[in-house]
Order: sequence, then structure tokens, then C-alpha cells
Amino acid sequence: MLRLSRYLRLRLLSSHSPCAGRRPLRVSPTAASPRDDQVLSQLEGCSGEEQLLEVVGRHKAKLSVEHVGCAMGLLWQFQRDKPQMLRTTEAVRAHPQFLTLRVLAENKISLMDDATVVDMLYNALRLNVEPHDSLIQQLVTEAWNRLDRFEMATLSKLSTCLSDQYLQTSPLMGDITQILSQKLHLIDDARVLTNFMISVATLASPQLRDALIGKADVLLDSMDDSKYNNPRRVVQFMRNCKHADRGLLEKCNRLLVRNLPAMRIEDISMVTGLYQTLQFNKCDFRLGSRERLLELLDNDAAEHTHAHTHTHTEPAVFTKLFATLAPMASTHTRDRLEAMALLLADELSSQQALAVAETLEEIQCRNPQLINKIASILHKSLDQYRPVEIARVAQVLLLLHYQSPDLYSRLRAIMLRYLHSSVFPYEVTMLTRVLSMLPSPRADESMLARVEAVLPQCTINDLNTYALAVAKWLRHDPTYLHSTPSRYVRLLQSLNRYGHERLRLADRLEELLDELRYLSGEWYEDMLLEDAVAACRRLSHQITPGNLPDMAVVITRTNYVCPALLDHLAKVALENIEEVHFSGTYAILLPFAVLNYDTPLVDELFNACIQHLIPHIGSFDPHLLVLLAYALALADYFPEEVIKEIFSVDFLARLDSQLETLPDALNMRIRLRLMELNRAVCLECPEYQVPWFHDRFCRQHQRRGNGSVTPVQQQIHKMLGEVLGGINCARVSVTTPYYYTVDFECVLDRQGQAVPYTAPTHLHIRENGKVQWETQTPEQERLAELPPGAQRIAVDFLGPKSFCRNSRLPKGEILMRRRHLEILGYRVIQIPHFEWNSMELSTPDAWKQYLKKRIFQAPP
Repeated sequence: MLRLSRYLRLRLLSSHSPCAGRRPLRVSPTAASPRDDQVLSQLEGCSGEEQLLEVVGRHKAKLSVEHVGCAMGLLWQFQRDKPQMLRTTEAVRAHPQFLTLRVLAENKISLMDDATVVDMLYNALRLNVEPHDSLIQQLVTEAWNRLDRFEMATLSKLSTCLSDQYLQTSPLMGDITQILSQKLHLIDDARVLTNFMISVATLASPQLRDALIGKADVLLDSMDDSKYNNPRRVVQFMRNCKHADRGLLEKCNRLLVRNLPAMRIEDISMVTGLYQTLQFNKCDFRLGSRERLLELLDNDAAEHTHAHTHTHTEPAVFTKLFATLAPMASTHTRDRLEAMALLLADELSSQQALAVAETLEEIQCRNPQLINKIASILHKSLDQYRPVEIARVAQVLLLLHYQSPDLYSRLRAIMLRYLHSSVFPYEVTMLTRVLSMLPSPRADESMLARVEAVLPQCTINDLNTYALAVAKWLRHDPTYLHSTPSRYVRLLQSLNRYGHERLRLADRLEELLDELRYLSGEWYEDMLLEDAVAACRRLSHQITPGNLPDMAVVITRTNYVCPALLDHLAKVALENIEEVHFSGTYAILLPFAVLNYDTPLVDELFNACIQHLIPHIGSFDPHLLVLLAYALALADYFPEEVIKEIFSVDFLARLDSQLETLPDALNMRIRLRLMELNRAVCLECPEYQVPWFHDRFCRQHQRRGNGSVTPVQQQIHKMLGEVLGGINCARVSVTTPYYYTVDFECVLDRQGQAVPYTAPTHLHIRENGKVQWETQTPEQERLAELPPGAQRIAVDFLGPKSFCRNSRLPKGEILMRRRHLEILGYRVIQIPHFEWNSMELSTPDAWKQYLKKRIFQAPP
């Protein structure tokens, strides 16, 4: 009873979070039996479960510890060698002689050696014996009693068994974690280590986490390259810890890419999901996995030749194939996958249908027949979903623009029921966020009370989510037109209070960065941003080479210049540049380039980072090197090695291949950055002789723009007309060579008088690369030429986004634009919003006087 009560206490204290799947360990029968053991020989000679269980029944009175261990191990071996869909564990457990085997095993636990105790537990769990079964309870308790004398391989296997029972945060796992931290140096097997890493990820301290990463880095070099589950588990550990060591990630990726030809759909799907969570977009893996998945898709017959491989027409396997391949496939392949999804739809489980629906949203599917079919399956399965899953169902249907008021009404009722009964903050947060997305969202007092009850346990991300929901409720609440309802005011006050308190009490930088990394929105920026920057500065002594890139990303996203923090970041980076992975240089340099923070220390940092990354140029992912080069260009750095690499034929071909696999939004962002880099190099570094090849892209992108003029621009245009002597003296939204668009353009002659435009003109780049101002006819072209001594003036209005939140200096992008317009022959006049909208310029006369002074005053 003492042992059982200890086990029950363990279960009550344990975590209930789901455990990621893993490939089972192969267990061999105990080899300590005599050679003439006839019962053991009969057991080892069995070819199936029925035969083995018959032997158990015939000899149950003679079965020793060795016999029981052998029988249990063989039962799992028979099951493991079958495809998942053909396994018969339920029938095995229901067999009368399996009960005999379990009873015998339970009675002989005290006679088992250490390895057999854990092997028995492992095999029983693999045969789906319930964790509350007395055999499992007794084995776990016995293992706990022997914990200190286990070898590391046995302890690793035990940790896997505990994870299978969702005991990752139990006291027993805590004891195992403590032993691991003391005996880590004894492990020399990558499989033993990586199983430990998966099991203890939740409990590992930052020190143990770093030690495990360092040990894995060493052992991966000495292991068999074909054991790709080892690097996969290392990546999974980093995902679970929310800590990516870029160097180790790159090493794992090389091993995984090398093994892609042997991977199954399930393996590729798992790795792809891990990479997405870590935001690790590796070109070679994406291209290789796409090729492998297409091969599996096209060669169904070959799939059946391997015992462990499932055909992609099985719903479970197809769901993984669809979710992994569709987002990076060609239009033809997507159409093919959608057709297959339609054929298999009726066989999909509720979970599989949800996964397919989320993939349809990701690829922006517009196949109404397939969307309606999947939606109908989701509708029928609503009672099977857990709270977070029901929120995912509602969200994906909204994003797919599925129209069904009755379905949304039912979803709302279910989510409200879950919301009022949930005790988990993450569930309440997600349910609240999705409820606010539903048509005509309204919040009642009970919903707001439930939200307020979980606020003390919420992260800043959660608080920001509630603030966004409140904003939506306010917009849709009819009483908001007359007065702000007090219930919303109380909730917002609570959000502010808990947000400030959480930032004030933050004492671990990595946890703080994890909460701040993706934050955005008016509430965060208006209420918490300054406190967030202050918290980062207070914890800046915890900046290390490992978290430098994450810290830099957070600083960039704040759009806030904190000189002390930026200087400290630059100092730490300079002192530890050799410890920073070369790919991390992009994130480190980004805040200085974007926020236009420039000091002698920053100049030293840029030069050090450039020298650090140049030897690794060929190892950069194509899209990341483009982003890095653009950041350097913002700060007016154009290292020749980087520019020559990017604008080589081989690199651009690799970039094109990678762009085919990236999501549409990221694809367009990279194309825009390449265009802007191409423009910057052509204008600022003509000696590199890089051709301008984005003319067609710019025209297409320009056609997609809305070309609208804001009220402020209309106001400035009217004032310019009065100042210059006529509305035809200023043109609006003028396209320059290399496709900049200036808000207004005017020409002043030698005497400083405005020259009216007599014909519509446009700019053109000649074949020799020189700028030419052209009109529609040769006569008009001659008229468009500037008189001697005349100058073209570009007038740009700079809104709030052109500046940092706490600075009146323009950001790096604005400075680069000014440099380029000046190279094109413009005198550039930039009108900051804080000057135009100031109290001093509150009358038309004041605005006109301001424009006269800026335009007609001779430049310094």
C-alpha cells in the first residue's frame, strides 16, 4: 500500500500536457537463461502473438522472470513490425493468457534486475496497458525505489516511459533530471542522450539546457549518420525549451537533409512542424523534403515495399502529406492534393479534418466544394473537440470565409460553455480571442468576469490578446457610441495593472523575451512599451551570445531607441562575436540599421559582423542573405563579397528555388527586399556593375498599389499650388527612375521661380544606365529638359511610421531613400508630421510660410 500511495501521489502531482510521439526502443529478451531452457526456446521460436500466448498458457506454472520478460518483449516486437493500421494490441490485451502474463509479471517484480523492470514497463506501455493498471503502478514505484543505481541507458528509457504517461513534470521526473545533471558526463550514446532531452525538457534549468545542447553537439558528430531520429529529437528538445541554438540546429539540419531519401511522410511532417515553430526556414530541407514528398506521392507502389511505410491514401498519412506538401507545392500539385482530399474527406477523423482545414486556410484555398465538404465534417464533429480545438475550428472557418450563421451560433454557444468552465489561462485566452472574431461579437458580464479571474496567471501575450478583444467588443457595442461601458473600462484597468506588474517583477531575460517577441497592437504600444524597454534594460546584464539575436529582434520590434540598451547590446556583441553563429548577425545588426542608431561603437560592430560573416557567405540560406544585405544597405554598408555573391547567377537561381517553397507573404517580402537592394547597389555602388533587373517587377507591383492620396497630402498639394504660383507647378505621386514615388515634385529655375509643367512627363532609364526625363514626343522632351541652373525638388510628407516612437530622427529606410533621391538629382525636402501638425502651424498662412521657407530657402 505504501508503494501504491506513492504512485498515486505522483499521478496527482503530474502534468497532463500531451507528449510528442517517438519511435519505440527495441527490447531484447533477457540473455541470462541457460542454453537448455526449453520454455525459453519455445517462446523465442514463436512466430506470432497467438502462438506465444499459447506457450504462456501451457507453461504458466514454470514461467520465470526471464520467461515473462522475454514474452512481453516479443509481444511488442510482433506489434512493432506491423504497420500502424494492422496492429492488434487491443486483441492481445483481451487475450486470457495476457492477463496471466501481467499477473506473473506483477508477482515477480522484486526478482527482476534493474534493466528488466524498465524493459517490462516500456513494453507494457507500448502494448497500451493503461497507466492506472496495477502492473504499471508497481513497476513505476519499483523503478523509483531503485533510481539511484540505474545505469544512464536504463534511466533514459525510464524517462521515456514517464513521458508516455504524461508525467514530464512529476516529482519522479524531477529526481531523474537531478541525476542527469550530475551524471551527464557519463553519457556517450546519442540515442540515450536525446531520449533524456525530450523527457526532461520541461524541467531543465537554463544551465542544464545549455549543457545538454553542448553534449548533443559533441555526440552527433560521432554517431551513425543514418540514425536521423537523434537529430530530430534534438530539434524537438529545442522547440520544447523555446531555445534555438543556431549552430546545433544547422548541424541537425545537415544530418536530416542527408537522410531525406529514407524518411517517411510522418518523419518529414514532424520535422517540418518543428522547424516552423522555431521559425527555421532552411532552403535545403524545404527543397529536399518537397522532392521526397513528391516522390512518395508519385510512387505509391513503392510505398508498400517497406514494412514501416504507409500508403498516402490512408487518412492519417494523407493528412500529414497534405499539411506538409501543399504549402510549398506548385499550383498543379495543390490541385492534385485538393482532389485527393475531396475523395478521402469522408474517411477523415475529426482531428484530421481540422488539420486539413487549417492547411486549406494556409494555402488560401478557393475550392468551394472542398471547403464545404470539410466544413460539414467539422460541423458533425463539434462534440468531439476539446476547448482549444473548438476555438481552432471557429477560427479556421472564419478565415476561410465560410458562410453559415447557424454553425457560428452553435460554435459560440459551445465556446461560451467551455469558457465558463475552463481553469486553464491558455484556454480562456484562445476562446476569448476567437469569440471576439465571430460576427457581431458581444461580451456579457459573465464572460468578462471569467477573463478577469485568470488575469493574474496570464502572460503579457495573453493580456495583449484580451486588449485586442476588448477593442473589438467596443467597436460592436452600440452603447459605445454614447459612452464607454464601465465593464470594459474595469477590464482595461485590470489589464494595465497586471501588465505593468508582470514587467516590473520580471527577473529572467529569456522568459521576458519569449513574451515580448511577437507583441504588437495599440494597447501594448501605448500602455506597456516603455515599461517593456525598461525591463529589458534592467535585465540587460543577462544578455549572452545565445540570446543576443532574440534581444535584438525584440528591440527592433519596439521601434523605440534606448541608447543605453543599444550600446550594451553592441558591446556584448563585439566582445563575443566569435561565439555568435554567423546567421545571427542579421538579427543583431537589424535594430541599429532600422532605428538609425549610429555611434562609433556601432560602426565597429558593423565592421566586426561583416568580417565574421564573410567566410560563411556560401552557408547562408538565400533569403536570409538577401535580408542581411538589405539591412547593411540601410546603414550604408555594401561589402563587395556579399553583393557579388547575391547578384551571381547561381545564387539567384537558388533563391528562386527557395522562394517557390515559402509562404506567399514571406515570398513577396523577400522579392521586395531584393528589388530594394538591387536599387541601392545600382545607385550607390555603380562600380560593382550590377544591372538593374527589376523594372517589370516594379511595374507589376505598382499596378497592384492603390495610388490613393491622403487628406494631408491633398492639403499640402493645395498649399504648394498657392506657394508656387499655380497648382500646375507641383505634381503629385511622381514615379522616379528605379521606381521611387515622391509625394510632390516641383522645378525651380535659376532665379528660384517655380516652373509650371506643360505636359505630362515621366522618367526613364536609358540603356546606358543614365537617367533621362522624357515626355510623349521629341518636342515635349526638349521642353522637359531642365534649364541651366534649375533644380528638381522632391517634397515628402513623413508620417509617424517614418520615425521611432521616442525620436525625431528619421529611420534608416527614410535616410536611404533621401540618399537615393539626391543621387537621382533631387533636392529633397522632408516634412515631418510633428512639424506640420504642430501648434505653430495651425493656420493656412503658417503652413504656406513654412513651405516657402523650406522650398525657396537656399540649401546649406
